[in-house]
Amino acid sequence: MAAAAAALLSAWFWNERFWLPHNVTWADLAAAPGPEGGGGSRYPQAGHVLSAFPLALGIFAVRLLFERFIAKPCAIKLGVQDRGPHRAQPNAILEKVFTSITKCPDGRRLEGLSKQLDWDVRKIQRWFRHRRNQDKPTILTKFCESMWRFTFYLSIFSYGLKFIWSSPWFWDTRQCWYNYPFQPLTSSLFCYYIMELAFYWSLMFSQFTDIKRKAAKLANYAKYQRLCDATFILFGVVFIVTRLGIYPFWILNTTLFESWELIGPYPSWWLFNGLLVTLQVLHIIWSCLIIRIAYKALLRGKVSKDDRSDVESSSEEDDMTSNSTKGIFSTSSNGANRINGHVASTQWAEEE
Repeated sequence: MAAAAAALLSAWFWNERFWLPHNVTWADLAAAPGPEGGGGSRYPQAGHVLSAFPLALGIFAVRLLFERFIAKPCAIKLGVQDRGPHRAQPNAILEKVFTSITKCPDGRRLEGLSKQLDWDVRKIQRWFRHRRNQDKPTILTKFCESMWRFTFYLSIFSYGLKFIWSSPWFWDTRQCWYNYPFQPLTSSLFCYYIMELAFYWSLMFSQFTDIKRKAAKLANYAKYQRLCDATFILFGVVFIVTRLGIYPFWILNTTLFESWELIGPYPSWWLFNGLLVTLQVLHIIWSCLIIRIAYKALLRGKVSKDDRSDVESSSEEDDMTSNSTKGIFSTSSNGANRINGHVASTQWAEEE
């Protein structure tokens, strides 16, 4: 019964009329022998994606070894400290508010806690700031994760560029659709796609602990501000040229217009091109954020916080921000520092 249900589900998911052009079946693709009479199929097969799963486990294991024996020594040599954020002073009342109610109390709640604990508002504010930061990974952990991703992306990009540079369809995109989908699957192309797929599957094992970083973060963690700024400028130029230039006028042009002309649309054609167009919309949004960061950098003299990334401010940075806004507090008649609700909400918004 279970086998029959699995077979029915597989037949529904791999429906030929959805995935393949008209008058083409999976059997047609499997019929051709491997190159020069060798084993395997000459054309891509649906089952090829299964090869990525065991490879993903291997990549995850390599990552653990890389971060421990390569990335960590490099970080230490560059002076990256394995120092965690300042831990909040144990307090049962504040901990209950933090875990059960809010991590960012507003001005009214701060005043209530100030009366209950006989603490001033600034001290309570600092406690919540430290409590939020103490769960963040250390700079060393961030560096190792960034170095692993940078190393993999650089390696797979170099391999892919070397391979596609000699491919005729790289220079004439119309060749992507001649005799589609009966196009030979070379070992180089197979390895490229399976390695990419396996890498992203490996991230499934660490997605609950990873915090995504950019390659430019390596320079930031090592306190090389000039290198960080130069890397960001290079990244911004490459991103805008490739995402707003090459991608729409080269990639989308061939998937939308040349494919329509040479093979015509079919159900999965609409799905894939819909996803590609959605990606282009995201490229426009991300490019606007990058330009905004660059504009702020010109005004401040250095690259500030990346608006595309998660907040990574340390407790020390938060303390500096707190000190810079010291004048917004006033002292009430009972001696506790009070804060206007509007000012408090603004400060929390800037901090978060």
